[in-house]
Amino acid sequence: MSDYILTLLSDLTGNSTVGSVIISVVFLIAGFWGLIKGADIFVDSASQIAAKLKVPLIVIGLTVVAFGTSAPEAAISITSAFQNNAGIAVGNVIGSNIMNILLILGISSLICRLPVKKTTFRYEIPFVVLITVVLLVLGVMDSSLSRLDGVIFILLFAVFMVYLMKLSKSGDSSLTDDVPEIDENASVPKMILLVILGIAMIVLGSDFTVSGATKIAEVIGLDDRIIGLTVVAFGTSLPELVTSIQAARKNKVDIAIGNIIGSNIFNILFVVGISALVSPAPIVFKNEFIIDAIVAVATAALLWLLVFKNKRISRLGGVIMLVCYAGYFTYLFV
Repeated sequence: MSDYILTLLSDLTGNSTVGSVIISVVFLIAGFWGLIKGADIFVDSASQIAAKLKVPLIVIGLTVVAFGTSAPEAAISITSAFQNNAGIAVGNVIGSNIMNILLILGISSLICRLPVKKTTFRYEIPFVVLITVVLLVLGVMDSSLSRLDGVIFILLFAVFMVYLMKLSKSGDSSLTDDVPEIDENASVPKMILLVILGIAMIVLGSDFTVSGATKIAEVIGLDDRIIGLTVVAFGTSLPELVTSIQAARKNKVDIAIGNIIGSNIFNILFVVGISALVSPAPIVFKNEFIIDAIVAVATAALLWLLVFKNKRISRLGGVIMLVCYAGYFTYLFV
């Protein structure tokens, strides 16, 4: 639908380059708004329904909220996979993961020092390194990501969920700190309608975003990989950016770091896994993605090294991450 509207509007502007770019940017912004607002509505409403059904708060945090924060990446990559647009499907995930650590944690650590929990240092950050290497290896092996690769990612995601469940039983309250406050007056029928609305906004938002980003790439001659790694990655990382900065300002550092690490794991295992499973054909893993995936591995390893000694991200560490992102961003456009 969005492709038809975009083509119709472009025809009305005489297919001029400037007009097409402006229309595509409007589509992109509208798509991002739909994704982020839809995810908020979905998380809030689904959390209320779960609470009414007496679902434990920890389960809401591990499932509904976890999905909601990464819903933009999931919607974009799955939509792109259906449209055979590997540049955005894969680039969005890799770009978001690089941006989450270098840019978002970099900015957050300038606001305040970010202590890292022992479990995050010992298990979760190394796990991000591991699964990013798995993504790189599977992508390079056949120059694509097949349904079998998708199954591998989903199985690893199930392992991660089991780990989180065990962590929750140890009394880790940070896993539920970002669950919306329960409204006792919320009615289930109303919440169900809002869940449907939220999902519809996420789906339409992803459709508009992919169409707008693809058109921009076509008009100005940029590779869709670059668009996926930068523009789309930034737009889909906005929820993490806002959440982490607010958490850092409020000194809720467990949320600031846990939100990013959890999102990166979710992006690779669930988003790429589902995208590979539903894609009509194997998702092409371009040769250029090899460097991007290596950068993603190095980014997670850098985070681990920066917190190795003092188990926190200092302001100097934040500056180092921002400088590294500036270098990577420059590399993309040179």
